[in-house]
Amino acid sequence: MSSSHIPRKRFGQNFLQDARVIEDIVRAVGPERDDTVIEIGPGLGAITEPLLDRLNHLHVAEIDRDIIARLKGRFSPERLTIHEGDALAFDFGSLPGRIKIVGNLPYNISTPLLFHLASFADKVIDMHFMLQKEVVERMVAEPSTADYGRLTVMLQYRFEMENLFIVPPGAFYPPPKVDSAVVRMIPNPGRCGVASDEHQFAELVAQAFGQRRKTLRNNLKGIADDADFAVLGIDPGLRPENLAVADYVRLANHLKAKAD
Repeated sequence: MSSSHIPRKRFGQNFLQDARVIEDIVRAVGPERDDTVIEIGPGLGAITEPLLDRLNHLHVAEIDRDIIARLKGRFSPERLTIHEGDALAFDFGSLPGRIKIVGNLPYNISTPLLFHLASFADKVIDMHFMLQKEVVERMVAEPSTADYGRLTVMLQYRFEMENLFIVPPGAFYPPPKVDSAVVRMIPNPGRCGVASDEHQFAELVAQAFGQRRKTLRNNLKGIADDADFAVLGIDPGLRPENLAVADYVRLANHLKAKAD
């Protein structure tokens, strides 16, 4: 591992260096020559280079100016397009056609970044990310489990997701203090029903999980009453983690129709 770049804590930099893990990630992505692929946070190029071996052209999103300079010195613009700036503000819809997204996501912004990326689901073929293991466990969680929450519902509403494999701290420099995991996300619109107003649906889910230990009746007071729950056959005494994604969609659609 090169010592000429000091990993920056503020960017959440932990550079992947395990050749077998890199190979497993690239194999999971399965890029074809003409695919439009964007890598978030290429860092020192551990995944970038093997991706370029399989692609005619690669896009990357990078915020660190030192790393951007390294990438420009290493790869030609004919092969690599560098989108300079924060991935949280990047318009992934600006890339041509449907895209594949891959990256070792900074753990310090992983949740807001996942919400941002979800808004481009209709442009995406698939996404493969390295994340903190506990975040992946929340993403793929089943109802009525401790890991099931707002992130689960909002992502499972749009994506089929699979925890592909665990990656130990030693695969990185510097090693993080937690295990990591690689997740595959494939858009599947309508898999749990379709919200008639997605903004209202998102607000309902956020409100429902506002206080996990309280019941739906308490958390959704002023939004849904016992009559609303009765119409849908939902017990208002349940806690938010007890409701399936499809139940949140049904509740949001019922409340929208009632308001209209």
